[in-house]
Amino acid sequence: MTMPELAGAAQTLENSTGSAGVEGLVSTLKDSFGERCATSAALREQHGHTTTWIETQPPDAVVFAQTTQEVSDIVKLCAAAKVPVIPFGTGTSLEGHVNAPYGGISIDVSQMNRILDVHPEDLDCVVEAGVTRKQLNSYLRDTGLFFPIDPGADASIGGMVATRASGTNAVRYGTMKDAVVALTIVMPDGSIVHTGGRAKKSSAGYDLTRLMVGSEGTLGIITEITLRLHGQPEAISGGVCPFPDVQAACNAVISTIQMGLPVARIELLDSLQVRACNNYSKLDLAETPTLFLEFHGSEAGVKEQSEMFSAIAKELGGGPFKWATAAEERTRLWTARHDAYWAGKSLKPNADIMVTDVCVPISRLADCVQATADDIQAEGLLAPIVGHVGDGNFHVQVLVDMDDADAVRRGKDFVERLSLRAIDMGGTCTGEHGVGQGKRKYMEREHGNALGLMKAIKLALDPDNIMNPGKILP
Repeated sequence: MTMPELAGAAQTLENSTGSAGVEGLVSTLKDSFGERCATSAALREQHGHTTTWIETQPPDAVVFAQTTQEVSDIVKLCAAAKVPVIPFGTGTSLEGHVNAPYGGISIDVSQMNRILDVHPEDLDCVVEAGVTRKQLNSYLRDTGLFFPIDPGADASIGGMVATRASGTNAVRYGTMKDAVVALTIVMPDGSIVHTGGRAKKSSAGYDLTRLMVGSEGTLGIITEITLRLHGQPEAISGGVCPFPDVQAACNAVISTIQMGLPVARIELLDSLQVRACNNYSKLDLAETPTLFLEFHGSEAGVKEQSEMFSAIAKELGGGPFKWATAAEERTRLWTARHDAYWAGKSLKPNADIMVTDVCVPISRLADCVQATADDIQAEGLLAPIVGHVGDGNFHVQVLVDMDDADAVRRGKDFVERLSLRAIDMGGTCTGEHGVGQGKRKYMEREHGNALGLMKAIKLALDPDNIMNPGKILP
């Protein structure tokens, strides 16, 4: 199938929305799933809703699946009718991933929330896609293990795999691509595929697991995940360190990483974000660019790492680095960091947020953040900066009144400049939010002719383009 044929498949889907075929499919699903197949306007809106500025596009129906076999049965019916399928976990994605631009059936996996097996001696577990990260860590608490990927929101594990999520711990523990050992996937024809076993490595065949991590539901629906776990650290030390400007803060991050200091978390908040967190989370930090840090290891190790970072910060005009050794104080700080989205929104409560993220090589971090801060000031935008800067990833929350056409235009233009700036610095238009609908237009600039290979894979696996159409590929 050629690219014009892919466009034709999309047009066919668009034309079929609201047709007798869709109505017949929904009727069949209601017969099979009863109240677990819902068509109320409120529920459909909820399942097309995104937590950012992209317009809501609801599906025709929502089906709550409870097993992998049920997902398979639903997909087989949709495939026969050539009706789109949109997977839904908790709805915390930020780039329009759960929208239904051509209508279709939203498959909600939130009721697939069983932790199927834990193997403490192998440091892994098997979970269903609807399990959330907080649920998993609560379950693991007494085993001495934990799941480290922490995007902030209590996202579903399936959704985190689909978007290749990351978070505050990524600088030490990696992202979802490093955490996933194997998957169970329902393919576009409804067949069920298992990608690998629990061995720590394999050289047998194509790496289908990595192909599916980050595929955003466009190649199949993830229903079960085997995850790599880590031992809970003996000691944790953390705290905050102020800096005179974002350049100095970013240079401290660069030095920390280049020296090989095994920091577990290192997060940047610019002065506007610090002000927002002070107001929203009742902190009393100096309103200046600030790094939140955390070190994991032995008692002696975390003490040495904290002292080494203090020396780096002092050389760059930062400090003092205030340790927060009490668990309650660390929790308070990291809760404030995780609430940064809502804190930013509180700066202008009636505004919407164009939230975006980019990632650049660590050596270009200071350049990119400073250029972005200058751009925000020149454009007269209200846009706090916050980020997982230990791996070169940062976020900007642009607060705009969506009824103000000029403000919307300036916000969108800023997001475009930021995305292209990151790509031109050897980075990416999205470090962890994913492509969805919001970042599709930058894919060709970032990937060049490699985008053709992605399209060929999509067409080979999903020739009728029913799996979350309108996402990733421009």
